Amino acid sequence: MALTVGWLSALTAGMISVYLLMKHCFPYFWKDLVFLLKVIRYGLKLELFKLTSNVCTVLDRFIQQAQRIPNKPFVICDGSVHTYSDVERRSNRLAAVFLESVNLRKGECVALLMSNEPDFLCVWFGLAKIGCSVAFLNTSIKSKSLLHCFSCCGAKTLIVGADLVESLDIILPTLLENNIQVWTMKSQSENVQVHTLLDKIDAACDQPVPPALHATTSLKSPTLYIFTSGTTGLPKAAVITHLQSLKAAAGFWAFGANEDDVVYIPLPLYHSAASLIGIGGTIQLGATCVLKKKFSASQFWDDCRKHDVTVFQYIGELCRYLCNQPKTKRDKVHKVRMGVGNGLRQDVWQKFQSRFGNIKMYEVYGSTEGNLCFMNHIGKIGSVGRSNFLYKLLFKYELVKYNMENDEPVKDQYGFCQRVKMGETGLLLSKVSTISPFFGYAGSKQLTEKKLMRNVFSEGDAYFNTGDLMAEDPEGFIYFKDRVGDTFRWKGENAATTEVMETLGLVDFIQEVNVYGVEIPGHEGRAGMAAIIVRPGLKFDGKKLFEHVMRDLPPYARPLFIRLQEVMKMTSTFKQQKFQLVQSGFNPSTITAPLYVLDYQQNGYIPLTDIIYQSILAGERKL
Repeated sequence: MALTVGWLSALTAGMISVYLLMKHCFPYFWKDLVFLLKVIRYGLKLELFKLTSNVCTVLDRFIQQAQRIPNKPFVICDGSVHTYSDVERRSNRLAAVFLESVNLRKGECVALLMSNEPDFLCVWFGLAKIGCSVAFLNTSIKSKSLLHCFSCCGAKTLIVGADLVESLDIILPTLLENNIQVWTMKSQSENVQVHTLLDKIDAACDQPVPPALHATTSLKSPTLYIFTSGTTGLPKAAVITHLQSLKAAAGFWAFGANEDDVVYIPLPLYHSAASLIGIGGTIQLGATCVLKKKFSASQFWDDCRKHDVTVFQYIGELCRYLCNQPKTKRDKVHKVRMGVGNGLRQDVWQKFQSRFGNIKMYEVYGSTEGNLCFMNHIGKIGSVGRSNFLYKLLFKYELVKYNMENDEPVKDQYGFCQRVKMGETGLLLSKVSTISPFFGYAGSKQLTEKKLMRNVFSEGDAYFNTGDLMAEDPEGFIYFKDRVGDTFRWKGENAATTEVMETLGLVDFIQEVNVYGVEIPGHEGRAGMAAIIVRPGLKFDGKKLFEHVMRDLPPYARPLFIRLQEVMKMTSTFKQQKFQLVQSGFNPSTITAPLYVLDYQQNGYIPLTDIIYQSILAGERKL
């Protein structure tokens, strides 16, 4: 008896010691293990699809949910409730119209230009049901970029929302010349060459089209094209396969969301965050989503209270806007328990949770076309993701040394990249493999190849270049540090410096231009800034430049600041020198060159004075 008691005491003491040791040395072990097992379990499910050639796509999952919970609200928008059955039947009608009136066939690509509304989903699903891939067009981009999108994805049909038809007036003749048919979600059209859909939907059959039209045997089949701003200037059509869409749809589930949750989606559906993670995640769970046509900081919490929202999607700027709203006694009166998104700064994160309650904020890192994803499932403030020994076994990534001044990776004597030490900042590269494939961009093998780095550590290897500088701490948390290359991120959108340079280069008084991003205290990302050389014999014209950028550039790509230069410095590799310009910022008291700032009230670029500079730093000036 005494021996048994002694043995039990020793076992208990041993278990307590192991528990305390684990908690001290590996505090996140069990959370990591549980999360990773969920990820592996879902991955095995996808592997089963591959082995059996029987893929259950996001669309198939939606159809299953419409049969399982037909009367459950699927999407709530502008006060209207649309059940799973409602969206299923309307998308069936649209599928019939697409087959019979639009004469679309399986395998064709169709461009979709619509704002956030339930019919965006109905059109998307209707096209998917007849086997068409869909290209989501950014509603902010201008004529030249919009036309370029069609040549990328090969779409010969455009479906446009009723509120966006007039935005096509300038490019409509070119679309028609290129034999692109245009259909709009209206009953009547002022232009006989723009066809209508609404008048045909009511008469269409709401029964399902043959499942064979949308059945697929391969996870690698393209289902969507989502456009990203890249280093080439014009938008690039990232190929989204069923594999990528199914992975994204599991995001909410992986973080612990369930079918009882109500998801608030204030982000544009043409972006992968809202469409793949938001809508796809809602479908995967069988949950309800509240779709906002456009984000409103003043309406956000009222919407959340009205609809009992429990999960919301964000970008970092969104949370900053919410923190800048006047405080009220009801700030913590809501049911929101989780936020999923990216780009949340550490200081905003802390303010947000302090003010609005203990809402778990889960950061997700990954580009639309990328082959790597980090998920901060622990919720550690400031971190964009989490890694560990097991994760690195499955997904190979590296942080390599990067020379910011020369804008290129540091190589050793053999021409290979060099890994950074733990805690140091480096360029994030992700190895391309069967587990982490890179599907590239539609319409250009050259653009796809440009995004890859080859012979990184050995001859023949290939890595996806994220273009992001990151750091990993000893505990395995990943931190975003900066963006390199020819892009800057402003107002939640990536802007290509090349596109801005080409646009500004068309202005008659500009001889040479160098575009880059500068940090503004209290704001996410970097604002666009252009250093320009004025042509001899001409003068800088702030009003003419304002008119030009307003007409030809989307809001997030317009340079906020202009710096006049006499010469442009080059790097040793004959690239334009950006590093020193970025470092010097836009402070008129430290920069002797003339500076100008974009002013919407005066409709021009006006001199950047110390008073204006201080008002920007104080957050008093709208940017």
